Amino acid sequence: MAKGRQYFGDGLAYLNPSDLKGKLIVIEGTDGVGRSTHIELLQEWLEVQGYGVITTGWTRSSLMSRTIDTAKEGNILDHWSLSLLYATDFADRLEHQIIPALRSGFIVLADRYIYTAFARATVRSGDPTWIRDVFGFAIVPDLVCYLRIDADTLALRVLESNGMNYWESGMDLRLGTDLYDSFKKYQTLMIEEFDKMAEEFKFEVVDARKSLEEIQEFLRAKIQPLLRSAHSRGLARVPAGAADSATEGS
Repeated sequence: MAKGRQYFGDGLAYLNPSDLKGKLIVIEGTDGVGRSTHIELLQEWLEVQGYGVITTGWTRSSLMSRTIDTAKEGNILDHWSLSLLYATDFADRLEHQIIPALRSGFIVLADRYIYTAFARATVRSGDPTWIRDVFGFAIVPDLVCYLRIDADTLALRVLESNGMNYWESGMDLRLGTDLYDSFKKYQTLMIEEFDKMAEEFKFEVVDARKSLEEIQEFLRAKIQPLLRSAHSRGLARVPAGAADSATEGS
């Protein structure tokens, strides 16, 4: 584990993070910026080198993912309720995925982390204090890489892929007259929040308009020092593809 690993707030009373030998690496950024693609490539790259790797992502908790999807379908949730659902999802993944994997010396690749919740809640309420208190039990990552993009380029990418939806467009905020207009305004506000957090939390920032290969080169260069550090001698080494089964049932 990284020396001096901390919590964002009061933490978990039952857990001493000093026994977490693994590495927590976060890929952050706005909707549609390409995080999942880079997570997949990083997982393959690390597993080929023999590292034990698991991935985790926003709203992928077995406890909460279906509940969140169902709750969002009606487009009637207030931002407080939505934030608490996200916090429950994260708490379940932290308890049953992230902490067991870190304790076993695995590398955890997180597709989004609590910074996404910070940005979304702050854009909707204008007050970052409450949401940061809610996620005070979260572990501070070893590395956060932020895929930064401008709203115009992002809008074109999203239109060419899966299209825009109600929540990713911030339609609950009534920012624009249509989905596209609202998407650009909402994502501009989100990017502004991520930019502020990049400075506050010392994110490693990469221009997400660059090629896939250039971004991967940047990400791998930032991860390499974690693998070489003296503390990384406790990282689990397993056959490629065995990471998920190694942590099953933890």
